[in-house]
Amino acid sequence: MSQWLKNNDVLGTTNRGNPCESGLCTLCRADCQGRCETWLGSMLGRHTLYPRDFGVVTAGSGNTAPDGVCYNALRINGYLYGTRGADRHQAKSGETLFTDVKLETSFGARHTITCRYPFMTGALGSTFIAAKYWNSFATGCALCGVPVVVGENVVGVDKKSEIKNGRIVKAPELDRRIDTYLRYYDGYGAIIVQMNVEDTRNGVAEYIADKYADKVIIELKWGQGAKNIGGEIQVKDIEYAAFLKDRGYLVDPDPTLPEVKEAYRAGAVSHFARHSRLGYTAFSSAEQVEKNFRAQVSYLRKLGFRSISLKTGAYGMEALALALRLAGDCKLDLLTVDGAGGGTGMSPWDMMEQWGVPSILLHAKVHEYASLLAASGRRVPDISLGGGLAKPSQIFKALALCSPYAKLICMGRAMMIPGFLGSNIEGALHPDRRADVCGNWDSLPKSVQDIGSSPETIFAGYHAVAAKVGKKEMAHIPYGAIALWTNLDRLAAGLQQLMAGARKFTLRDISRDDLSSANRETERETGIPFITEVQDEAARRILLG
Repeated sequence: MSQWLKNNDVLGTTNRGNPCESGLCTLCRADCQGRCETWLGSMLGRHTLYPRDFGVVTAGSGNTAPDGVCYNALRINGYLYGTRGADRHQAKSGETLFTDVKLETSFGARHTITCRYPFMTGALGSTFIAAKYWNSFATGCALCGVPVVVGENVVGVDKKSEIKNGRIVKAPELDRRIDTYLRYYDGYGAIIVQMNVEDTRNGVAEYIADKYADKVIIELKWGQGAKNIGGEIQVKDIEYAAFLKDRGYLVDPDPTLPEVKEAYRAGAVSHFARHSRLGYTAFSSAEQVEKNFRAQVSYLRKLGFRSISLKTGAYGMEALALALRLAGDCKLDLLTVDGAGGGTGMSPWDMMEQWGVPSILLHAKVHEYASLLAASGRRVPDISLGGGLAKPSQIFKALALCSPYAKLICMGRAMMIPGFLGSNIEGALHPDRRADVCGNWDSLPKSVQDIGSSPETIFAGYHAVAAKVGKKEMAHIPYGAIALWTNLDRLAAGLQQLMAGARKFTLRDISRDDLSSANRETERETGIPFITEVQDEAARRILLG
């Protein structure tokens, strides 16, 4: 049974399924009619930062002493006076506002990539849901100026891609994904293309280098927080399953076996799971992994890639240390560390529930190990943290816990839900577009009708997007992208408010001093002092001075 509340009466939100710490349901449906906090915030935007029904209500917190080690057990410290990073004139005149907080961030070793917000997507790869809603995800991220990640196996599962002599020579789906983002890219954010074992074998890096080397960050993948056996998708068509087997994937059950074909015809087998190869199985030591990794990076540099990143998962401490040191030594532009508790499009459920290091523990170790590297004189890579983060408070806490090394927060479902919702609304309002946008609704449900009946009245961010792209261009902007803009504006405003309360007006000023632990176990595991011990010495000096 979940320890997280299913309903939030203050915000007027509820979870359709079982909630997790992020406020999202453990099972997130593209056809959902509401109304979790992210779903509602994708329409109402900043309004969902505040209690509903203003004027007839008062509200009080129910989260003051949580049990266990989790992000909810970290408290954000507020301060009575002072500013860090604020405009001096405004600060001296007493005119400082929370909207003066600057959220621009940057990362990179050899080349600096600047983002408007410290947010990025998780890897959106070969799952069909990523392909269906890509226009919304990519367009929304480009408009907001944040990175989007093309996940693994996109080329391998594309029926229209062509492989000759073991190398990709045509990849229309990959081209579509990159070009969609670049259409609205304005110098902020980035498009990152991830490679796993099959992508490396198929020559995806070589293909991208020929067409997009100066426009794309290439990402090597070690793993993710949701699973530890490589990527999976599930297909229903036996002919497509056989195509994937012919492409070199493991397909379970084997669609070429006579007994499986018979079971498929009888209806006893209706799904086939496509699996990727396990990485680094030929190696038996960290030294071998290191040698191979350095060679990979060197090869990608020779291909012409200006920017390279690494994504690692919820492995143990040795793998984390290896990722940190190699990312630093090889001058990678970004290291994404994804803890257990994050989301996925397809994973064995029991594995997802039971394997790996939980995000807060992994992230705390990121700071500890990064500090060791820095103290020894080695370079520390810029870091993105992922794994079940979806709220402004969680974004602040993760950035503070791993400061000054964390530059971005990686979010999966929190960035995808707006795309689902916006597409459903667009399909309901424009039935002729339903197939193109993958809308799941025949009409607007009451949960949406209570807000509005047109995009101009439903999405709080509609007019801001129109001001950016122009009213004429709005005809080409997917509603899912408008919903994503709206939700990221909500997250940004919530983060600004928390930072202003901590008197930190730029992201680089956030520090671990801005956090305290609400229980002793969290203090012990994270190194963040217990709440009543923070500033206790200063308090005693005031009392006894």
